Amino acid sequence: MGYIRSFGFGSKTGIDLNGEGNGILFKNEKMGPVELATTAFGQGISVTPIQQITAVSAAINGGYLNTPYVVSSILDESTKSLIYENKTITKKQVISKETSAMVRFALESVVSNGTGKNAYIENYRVGGKTGTAQKVSDGKYMVGNYILSFIGFLPADDPEVIVYVAVDNPKGVTQYGGTVSAPIARSIMLSAIETLGIKERSGGMLKEYSYLDVKYLAVPDVVGMSRKDATKALKDFKVKYSGSGDTVVYMSPKANTFQSVETTITLLLN
Repeated sequence: MGYIRSFGFGSKTGIDLNGEGNGILFKNEKMGPVELATTAFGQGISVTPIQQITAVSAAINGGYLNTPYVVSSILDESTKSLIYENKTITKKQVISKETSAMVRFALESVVSNGTGKNAYIENYRVGGKTGTAQKVSDGKYMVGNYILSFIGFLPADDPEVIVYVAVDNPKGVTQYGGTVSAPIARSIMLSAIETLGIKERSGGMLKEYSYLDVKYLAVPDVVGMSRKDATKALKDFKVKYSGSGDTVVYMSPKANTFQSVETTITLLLN
């Protein structure tokens, strides 16, 4: 229970919004073996979305539990002078930087080859975790009624953005967070990449594909090769040529990026 409370669960985060709740945790004196086990996989307790975001942020940012805020700053409308500015307030360091790095590694593997594959973004490094939570009615867990969630962040090696998506009892779909919520989070993160200008990353984990997935492969660098050798190197892609020479002087998309095998690689010949 000590770590649960250290990550901010069971108390308000202090965000600049009204009506924040504490969530629900077992009292220490009532924590027996059963309560400890159920708490470990998330039953018997209740947390708020902002607590979830704050806790996961602490787990991936080097271990620092910060106070979240909505308003970054307030400016005077006429003079544009700064009236108020929110700054990061660190409450405590919950885990070490080394442990935080291991958590990022584990969560990146969830997206690359685990239940969060639907949030994978080629040429970027994404980490995350899926959630499938039973809902409660009259003190009992309901059957077939879930809150499906996914919390994701990127870049996985140096996080800039974190996204939490929860869908309440969706109809007509397989009831898993990785199936329902992960694709939504992926769309939001793609928008964040474009809006914030987040650059592509190398060195990430490669996605493990199933036979149903559209496969992505690294595009080999064929600039300087002959037309014949370039064609052989790009055998997994569609190839289009421009020019009548025999040496490749330019290629698009660029080399060493991950592209769908359905992508057409355009080669400019000398």
